[in-house]
Amino acid sequence: MPDHAPTPESRPVHIVTLGEVLIDMFPAEVGRPLVEVSAFHPKPGGAPANVAVAARRHGAEAAFIGKVGDDLFGQHLVDVLRAEGVETRGVRVAEDARTTMAIIAMPDENTAEFVFYRNPGADELLRADELDTGLLAGTRAFHFGSLSLTGEPSRTATVEAVRLARAGGALISYDVNYRPALWPGPEAAIEAARAMLRQVDLVKVNEVELALLAGAQAEDTARPETMAALAAALRAEGPALVVVTLGPRGSFFYTDAGWGHVEPFAVETVDATGCGDAFIAGLLVRLTSADDWREMLTPDHLHDALRYANAVGALTATRQGVIPALPRAAEVEAFLRERA
Repeated sequence: MPDHAPTPESRPVHIVTLGEVLIDMFPAEVGRPLVEVSAFHPKPGGAPANVAVAARRHGAEAAFIGKVGDDLFGQHLVDVLRAEGVETRGVRVAEDARTTMAIIAMPDENTAEFVFYRNPGADELLRADELDTGLLAGTRAFHFGSLSLTGEPSRTATVEAVRLARAGGALISYDVNYRPALWPGPEAAIEAARAMLRQVDLVKVNEVELALLAGAQAEDTARPETMAALAAALRAEGPALVVVTLGPRGSFFYTDAGWGHVEPFAVETVDATGCGDAFIAGLLVRLTSADDWREMLTPDHLHDALRYANAVGALTATRQGVIPALPRAAEVEAFLRERA
């Protein structure tokens, strides 16, 4: 297991993620409600961990910061990250909580329902004084999601990590990743999300999350023009780039320089879980390939970057699980050549 004490000295890492690494219990069948699934298959997951692995598979130096339980699942997850080449010196161990599990049912291949075994889970117990400050100060991009904001002390640790990474000049990326069961109600989730919007450069939402944060109805996102108006409302709260994932309909971006819809790639979907994580990893790798990521905030650059990210997400959907399904850079490049 990793050491409990943070290690401030570190070499620079391209992309650092923070949050949950957990066991996803995937259903043996698609199309059944949770209580009727006959069996579940454990697979490594957790949105920020998925992003770190995906970034690493695309050639970026990546690190993960989080907390696991002192149990077999926790050890397995750390071993998986290390085997993928992800830096794990920012991972801590909780002796008084188990590694979090997510039980998943899939009404269809594009929809997942989650039940989290996390009361509390080890990921919620990460403290600010356990952060690896060297990793955060030296990274080019820092990415986190909302699950680490649902309780203490992980919420305070996340806010502090954002502060440290921003002070070091990193691109700050935030995935709203709304899971209703983990919040007392939508109002609490909206309040937390809006508080973080003022601290980030990039926010990723899906259509439901965009409508929720903009105070609209989900059907208001049906037309690109109305989606642009809702994204503009989020942009006004802080982030320079708003990205909306649309599942099988592609993706959408909004910046001060313009907005646009990027067409999807048609694939035979097996499991869409984690496609958004794969997408944001591909996007972050592309954005941080420039000396200054702000140079990439033009419609032409963003269209190319989102097209690449769409391909990463599409290929992830062709296999079950998330980390096991994440494609490598060569596979994505070959896929794009075929679809040129």
